[in-house]
Amino acid sequence: MLNAIIVDDEEFARSSLYFLLQQNCADVNIIGIAKSVSEARVLLNLHNVDLIFLDIAMPGENGFELIPQVQLTNASVIFTTAYDQYALKAIKANALDYLLKPIDIEELKEAVNKAVKYINLNKVENNRNESLKNLANDVSGDKVIKKITLPSAQGFKLIDIDDIVHIEADSNYSVFNLTNLEKIVVSKVLKDYEEILPANKFVRIHKSSIVNLEYVKQYNSKNGLQVLLTNGESINVSRRRASDFYDSIKAYTNIQGE
Repeated sequence: MLNAIIVDDEEFARSSLYFLLQQNCADVNIIGIAKSVSEARVLLNLHNVDLIFLDIAMPGENGFELIPQVQLTNASVIFTTAYDQYALKAIKANALDYLLKPIDIEELKEAVNKAVKYINLNKVENNRNESLKNLANDVSGDKVIKKITLPSAQGFKLIDIDDIVHIEADSNYSVFNLTNLEKIVVSKVLKDYEEILPANKFVRIHKSSIVNLEYVKQYNSKNGLQVLLTNGESINVSRRRASDFYDSIKAYTNIQGE
């Protein structure tokens, strides 16, 4: 059983989420509800909180301003938000999970199940704190995301985006191919990571492939349009994406040469 709090300035949002959790998530025990960040701080001081359902856009202090205190506790965060600007990329990259309003019941249950597994892992503490630190850094300004948190069957793994050679689609999964030859399979579609990763460095060259331009060694059309990566792999480039890829690699090499 996870002790949880709800933080949201809208009464309807608070009550509807409470009802959904009561009806669908037996593993969650709501021990407090706050309508502001200041009220949430009080709850964190009074209770041992495992999980926070946290809104972002609130008057006064926004949800991100609670993160520094959360880092001092054992709590994890699931964002509940209609926020769709830059910070959403950081949330996708580093938060335990996020739910877009209006909240879908199945997505809520999936997020809670993920939280249960995550919080019950003995080794989770360091990963959780570093994820929140990354999130706090990423939303503090127009900074480029440098790390992402990848969920797996065993928990979560933090990786530097510079260690990603390429990502390939496998049905509804994404397979990360890293510089150390490790492969990490994630239950998110490729489009999610296309939105997260810096577009000047990570380019979608095919419906099933994103490549890191840093590791592109050669581009040729001998056997169809292909890129050769520094790890020896060859990846097809779709014809409709070829022009964009060429422009991206040209811009990237110009920047690196400056």
